[in-house]
Amino acid sequence: MTDRSERIVDTLVTAFDDLMAADPAAFRTKFRKMAADPFAFYRGSACLFYADVAERDDPWADERTSRIWIQGDLHAENFGTYMDGDGVLIFDVNDFDEAYVGHFTWDVTRFAASLALLGWRKAISDAHISGLVERYVRAYLDQVRRFVETTDDRSFALRLDTTDGPVHQVLELAKLRTRVALLDRLTETEGFDRILRDGPGLRRLDDAEREKAAEAFARYVETIPEGKRYPGVTYSIKDMAGKSGFGIGSAGLPAYTVLVEGFNQALDNDVVVSMKQGNVAAPSRVVTDPDVAGHFEHHGHRTAVSQRALQAHADRMLGWTDLDGVGFVVSEVSPYEADLDWSELTEPDEIGPVVEYLGRATAKAHCVADSDADHSLVDFQTEDAITRVVAGREDEFVAWVVDFAHTYAAQVREDHALFVDAFREGRVPGVSASG
Repeated sequence: MTDRSERIVDTLVTAFDDLMAADPAAFRTKFRKMAADPFAFYRGSACLFYADVAERDDPWADERTSRIWIQGDLHAENFGTYMDGDGVLIFDVNDFDEAYVGHFTWDVTRFAASLALLGWRKAISDAHISGLVERYVRAYLDQVRRFVETTDDRSFALRLDTTDGPVHQVLELAKLRTRVALLDRLTETEGFDRILRDGPGLRRLDDAEREKAAEAFARYVETIPEGKRYPGVTYSIKDMAGKSGFGIGSAGLPAYTVLVEGFNQALDNDVVVSMKQGNVAAPSRVVTDPDVAGHFEHHGHRTAVSQRALQAHADRMLGWTDLDGVGFVVSEVSPYEADLDWSELTEPDEIGPVVEYLGRATAKAHCVADSDADHSLVDFQTEDAITRVVAGREDEFVAWVVDFAHTYAAQVREDHALFVDAFREGRVPGVSASG
């Protein structure tokens, strides 16, 4: 096995050893999904990305720009819609499982490399990939500058009235979704009430586990800011079950699905809530500042606090709890989520306007926080810090990111082949490819 192959295996095993021991079948599925192509491998190996970038020189990281709230796993497929706390459909960064404090460049370069991988998968030329990465980075920098120039940062959003093209279309699709349709898919009526629908991945709880999970849910309600907490019957539990079967990034994480009464006792207003164990954020493995790690009670707390720091109007149901001493993040299973579909975007001319929106969305995540966000860890204006470090060197920064995108995407393609061989040959301890 080559040195690079050993590094890949060792990094994955170190990152996931506890979860692999708890649920090797889930990781066998995760690794098979990662084996599909280099982009899928990249999505599932954020820990390897951070192990690599931590060893690279970052000329754009200073005392402030190295400790900014970052999404942590920013790639082309981690953007989509959500209904914000004010009832407006927004297109934005989503998935905050890996969110942490770190270099702002880590998000920008991780996305740029993902765009290069996506372009390679679509047989787009290197020259066109360079152009797309440049459009993303320049849109990011332009939006950061706009945040410096305005005092009303939180008014900016990618909405139905501020977008066009594919991004507008995904918002239109989200608008067609309904709470009733979600409830019909995940629940069924029994007598005069709803219960969770049995199906793949749903696990019924015994009385002891249900009691512990219900107590954890009650503790979660106390973590919702008072200004966002719904009154009355909203958090009354109607049904609860264990849940498995998450995507590439959340394999092996214990979770619960909770059906609650919702905004009133009408059955069409019931709310489905996810209570998922927080994972160890990939950037946290390379950020050595003890003040950052010590800021969080656990990874459920870290996920929720980070999401509030990265979203202007965070989910009103967002909070955290603990169960058997382990942290869980809690949020609504929203009926209004729709992801950007890249399958129909094939030409650079089609992709270009989209990546400009994604650059602006990335800038918004870095610069605009929820009104209930905790500002004690990052106590400065992010947009000022980023603008100061790139001032007069914007072209140099763009060229640096473009070079990273091509160089690291080439590395990922090689890593993918090494990973597939190691997995097929049974060289990943704890997870056999043969089942």
